[in-house]
Amino acid sequence: MRSRRAILFIFVAFLVGILPALAAHAVAPKDRYFAASDGVRLHYLEAGPANGQTIILVPGWTMPAWIFDRQIADLSAQYHVIAFDPRSQGGSDIAPTGHDQIRRGKDIAELVARFGTGQVVLVGWSLGVLDTLAYVHQAGDSRLAGLVLIDNSIGEEPPPPAPKPRQPGPKLTWKQEMTGFVHSMFARKQPQAWLDSLTEACLKTPEPIARALLNYAVPRSFWKTAVYSTNKPVLYIVRSKFAGQAGNLAANHPNAETVVLRDAGHAMFVDDPAGFNQRLRDYLPRRVWPPARASAG
Repeated sequence: MRSRRAILFIFVAFLVGILPALAAHAVAPKDRYFAASDGVRLHYLEAGPANGQTIILVPGWTMPAWIFDRQIADLSAQYHVIAFDPRSQGGSDIAPTGHDQIRRGKDIAELVARFGTGQVVLVGWSLGVLDTLAYVHQAGDSRLAGLVLIDNSIGEEPPPPAPKPRQPGPKLTWKQEMTGFVHSMFARKQPQAWLDSLTEACLKTPEPIARALLNYAVPRSFWKTAVYSTNKPVLYIVRSKFAGQAGNLAANHPNAETVVLRDAGHAMFVDDPAGFNQRLRDYLPRRVWPPARASAG
């Protein structure tokens, strides 16, 4: 499995548009584990120079860390890149408890603490946006160089549209529900074998835990308070459904930039990895780690 991942990683490095000289030296990410303070064994992938500026990628609902493979392959040529498996997802243990925003935010804090005292950029996608903001709510922003929040509500106005009611028909099995959800995340056709692998990885999260993760028991203001509590740079990248929230964040947060992608899928960094990665490579030195300050990050 490790050798297969290494081959895939180097192949992806070419696909995402890295210069051939860099791609040829791409190194597969290493599997790392640590024990959370409640004893749960958590997994992450690590790639790139250990002394580089650190980017931590936090995936969405039930998703594995390796959904960010194309970001790891690209960004690790310059940055120290970490892709996290939250508890009960990916390579992390299925946890008996802790499937709430407080514990998951604490897990991120304990992950951040593993990388010395420097500042990191947290990149949260989907449910990872909420877990990242839960971290900010509890830990503050002293360890943050910036935030990148991808395609979820941040508690701003207007609220996201209500989900469409399910059409009448036979009740779906959990596997059918998850298969449909995985396929729905993309605006561009993905290889069927890859979609099957992603669905299988998502099904690792037991159904009761997966459903609990969709019901964080806090008001919308919890997330808004967190995002406005920091003056660190915030990049908010969303589809049209969150355009109103993006507009309000840009108008009201002194250090926020927003991008609305009109034709993107929910997993926009998979649909257009080269474009997404280029956006980060442009943003980070411009707003987060300018060259004159990079060594202090």
